[in-house]
Amino acid sequence: MPAYPTNETDTISAALGAMGSGSPSAAVATKLLELFTEGSIASGTRLPPERQLAATLAVGRSAVREALAALEILGVVDVRPGSGTYLRGNASELLPQTLSWGMMLNKSRTAELAQVRGALEIYAARLATERMPPAAIARLHGHLEKMRLSAADLSAFVEADLQFHLELAQSTDNTVLLDLLQSIRSLLRVWSDRSVQDDEHARLAIVEHTAVYEAIAAGDSEAAATAMVTHMRTAGARLAGPTEPPATGPLGS
Repeated sequence: MPAYPTNETDTISAALGAMGSGSPSAAVATKLLELFTEGSIASGTRLPPERQLAATLAVGRSAVREALAALEILGVVDVRPGSGTYLRGNASELLPQTLSWGMMLNKSRTAELAQVRGALEIYAARLATERMPPAAIARLHGHLEKMRLSAADLSAFVEADLQFHLELAQSTDNTVLLDLLQSIRSLLRVWSDRSVQDDEHARLAIVEHTAVYEAIAAGDSEAAATAMVTHMRTAGARLAGPTEPPATGPLGS
């Protein structure tokens, strides 16, 4: 377990400084993230306790708690119950700005962001089909099987769904594309965690993922892209919620 030296805590506290009473959690998260991306705090460093961060930033503990929760969703920190919060050290330099977008998105802006994600997922499906080795195709099939087996356990289902898309992105051999997809997916989750919500959603998602997998296994990049278009439209309609019409373009949740 990483050490938690007092001088490291003092360094973090001194670097942050007060923000003024009533600052929103988005501002707290952005300030923390700006410090982390400077590179002065080593990966694995344990952060000061919540109460100390609140005192240092001159904000309520609830603002710190919400900010840390958002940073955990974005994969910047690792919250370990009974131990503390640790810096993972993989924050992108772009995240200070994109984090503020993610925490203040309205439905219109979220739909626009989802359209970008959809287009990237479609491109990733096409590119992965051309580059995915047999071992990766086998892993992709494994993620699909986990989705089928965990259809009654929505939490496990969503994780298998995520791993399916991650396998595709990693198989593009394009780190920029992978990073963009991970960042956008995280931002959408910060705004609204509307993943698969019931058995019907799960059933449809399995059908759509199966179509993507079969096209990739057959080496048909155009069919894989077409199947992903269908999936992104469905996911986009789910993200928009029942009060909004289905998407007409490649969206994603």
